[in-house]
Amino acid sequence: MNRRMAWAGVAALATTAAVACTSDDDAAPPASTPSVATSTPATPSAVSSPTRSSAAPTPTPTAAPHPVSLQALIAKKYDGRNLRLVRVLARNAAYTRYHVTYSSGRLTISGIMNVPTTPGPHPALVLNHGYIDPAVYTNGRGLMREQDYLARRGYVVLHTDYRNHAQSTDDARAELNLRLGYTEDVINAVLALRTSQYVDPERIGLLGRSMGGGITYNVLVAQPGLVKAGVVFAPVSSDTVDNFNRWTRDERPVATAIVGAYGEPARNPTFWRNVSPVNFFDRVTEPVLIHHGTSDSTCPISWSRETLAALKAAGKDATMYTYPGEEHAFGPAWPTSMARTVAFLKQHGV
Repeated sequence: MNRRMAWAGVAALATTAAVACTSDDDAAPPASTPSVATSTPATPSAVSSPTRSSAAPTPTPTAAPHPVSLQALIAKKYDGRNLRLVRVLARNAAYTRYHVTYSSGRLTISGIMNVPTTPGPHPALVLNHGYIDPAVYTNGRGLMREQDYLARRGYVVLHTDYRNHAQSTDDARAELNLRLGYTEDVINAVLALRTSQYVDPERIGLLGRSMGGGITYNVLVAQPGLVKAGVVFAPVSSDTVDNFNRWTRDERPVATAIVGAYGEPARNPTFWRNVSPVNFFDRVTEPVLIHHGTSDSTCPISWSRETLAALKAAGKDATMYTYPGEEHAFGPAWPTSMARTVAFLKQHGV
């Protein structure tokens, strides 16, 4: 199947139809790193009242939830398995980089896995990359800095390619299903990773950026207790309507099909509420760390402030660092953000 096709009958998708970032998000850091602006974690006193409906009780999953909903992901049975180290891609003194595959339901998902050379079993992280056009995406692309940094600090790193990416199985309905299948692929990645001889199954976390941050939120609400902690960088909104309006609405073939299937948010608020993780934050059991730059022109920092407020309102352990002047991809402050990430993961047993 041509990876530019979203589903049968829909024309080739433009890259701007994405719910999030471009491949530039994961560009290499500058050769010379300027001094890092100081930022502090947000405190409850600094957080405005939540603007979403996060304080409302989570809708209870029914026997037959809408197939495109977080309730469906909550009710689904997962069996991530068949993690295979297909071939060695590279070796260095710190880790070996493998091309890997694993099973996500009936699909096969490709990815890369960095395995430290130090004795294991190791803590591990599943990395959820931001949007990169599947037509140009290649195995392991995205989060390259993070893959290397974390493996050098003793983490097994599994970077998933998601369905329709690289060597992963195609899913013709991925776009029409609002990419909730990506969330399934990440949940199954964690389960597959637990079977690895290199991994301590009790010390696994998630790290996502931009669109991958939204996927991380979905995993935390769909499968509480699956991992020990979640970290997000410059994430999309936890209200899916925001993301639809920002990136998808102006893409006529995609938007027309989605609205035709589910209705406009104003006309069918129940559907859109049930695909927005902010409305399920009472289910989250893991600590969450958010990094966001104040100059982010792709994902407004207001989205993360609203997410933080919603998590706090639900009584969750959530921290946010803001980075003055940082754009979506992070530059000068990236080393500081990563040092804080590792400290946070270790604090919470990852």
